[in-house]
Amino acid sequence: MVKVVLASRNQGKLRELREILRNRIVGLNVDTDVVDAASINAPDVPETGVTFAENSLLKARAVAESTGCIAIADDSGLSVEVLHGAPGIFSARWAGEHGDDTANLTLLLEQLRDISDEHRAAKFCCAASLAVPSALGGYEAVEYGELPGTLLHAPQGDGGFGYDPIMMPVELNGDNALYDGAYADQSCAQIPAEIKNSISHRARAFEALVPHLQQALEH
Repeated sequence: MVKVVLASRNQGKLRELREILRNRIVGLNVDTDVVDAASINAPDVPETGVTFAENSLLKARAVAESTGCIAIADDSGLSVEVLHGAPGIFSARWAGEHGDDTANLTLLLEQLRDISDEHRAAKFCCAASLAVPSALGGYEAVEYGELPGTLLHAPQGDGGFGYDPIMMPVELNGDNALYDGAYADQSCAQIPAEIKNSISHRARAFEALVPHLQQALEH
């Protein structure tokens, strides 16, 4: 029996959510109880909000009400300090066409071409939402996660997706670097997936939703 629907058709996100929830929620079999939107024909909800939180909640609410199940959704992107937070909610379509990672990277790097290292601060941001349908009590929650970093001048690495090849996480660099600096100067596309997922903005936002989901399943 499906208990939780991820309001996304992204299988990578589904795997990540299942791993975060595995053995964390009493009475939840993540392999059978947690599914993606496509598997139960849930609607593909347009992201018409103007913030990550608004878009995340729009998707969670719509899927919860259409399926009668608890729904989890997220919206995420890159926030560049010198661009006053852009690309932000437009991260996936910064160059015009949604999901063209190469074009988005090329445009952003061109825009930042003359920006020195000390002014290339950025962060990956994620808003994750949980929505319980009105028939089950009508509960909502939103949590946030961030991964701060510095933007490189050229892509590095073949892993990850989106802006991963130009994002160098702050936490893996410096005197107090995680993992004793073993992944210093590497982009999110170079570090092992398990390391990236342990510090990612999405993982942190999903982790923060865990207590809300436990509460929702107990009522």
